[in-house]
Amino acid sequence: MDTHAEPEQTRHDAIASGPPIQQLFRAVIADRLPGRRPRQAAMLFDAEIDPCWDDRSFLGDFYNEILHQDTCQPATADGLVLLAALAVDDRIPARHRFQAVDLLFRAATVAERHLAETWPATPPQADPDSEARARSAVQARAPDLLTRWSAECPAVRLALAGLAVVFPTDRTLPALTPRLQTFTHQHPQGTDIGDYVRFVLVLAAQDDDRILTVTEKLTDAYWTGTARGVPTRARALHLLGQMLTKVGAGLTRPRAGQ
Repeated sequence: MDTHAEPEQTRHDAIASGPPIQQLFRAVIADRLPGRRPRQAAMLFDAEIDPCWDDRSFLGDFYNEILHQDTCQPATADGLVLLAALAVDDRIPARHRFQAVDLLFRAATVAERHLAETWPATPPQADPDSEARARSAVQARAPDLLTRWSAECPAVRLALAGLAVVFPTDRTLPALTPRLQTFTHQHPQGTDIGDYVRFVLVLAAQDDDRILTVTEKLTDAYWTGTARGVPTRARALHLLGQMLTKVGAGLTRPRAGQ
């Protein structure tokens, strides 16, 4: 009697099931990361499937496994490779590519955004080593993500623009103005996308005085503000994160990214 046949068949059947988005993520990661994978990939390949999972609940659990409640842990940096692989694969619907880039932005800016919220206290969940490694992991993958600009849909371009100003280079910053020109023409100041794009361009100019002025103007008018003693970059990234969340809420509804 083959005692291994039934468990192996059970495992095969299990990993072939699950909600559709889990199956799609599994196929992409299997193709793009055929070797050793981070531990978070177990949610894609393990035999156990949560019977309560649908696409929405699976995504919430999967993303939280990588960036736990918007905090970095020792395994976070390793898990970001999964998001980067999903973000560059055209089999993944645009709204999910947007979410992957958005999470990479959040992982890279955790330290600054949380500092802006708790200043002058230290963020209670701070893990400087894990945050630094997560930031480095995103920075290493940013060039590959940004090279997809011309092939990407408008929604994902907005997320990529946020990532570009987190990791400014002499090449990427001058490129943002022409790349975002269509957005500035189509979305006037005072709209969610219009304000977001114009704020990205302010950050790209790297003028701290202007960044501070615009940050305070926008937070006074619309957004959750931060203490005036917070370093300018932290205040700006805290605001940019809020704006990207608002933009994404409209762009990533199921019908918008297909």
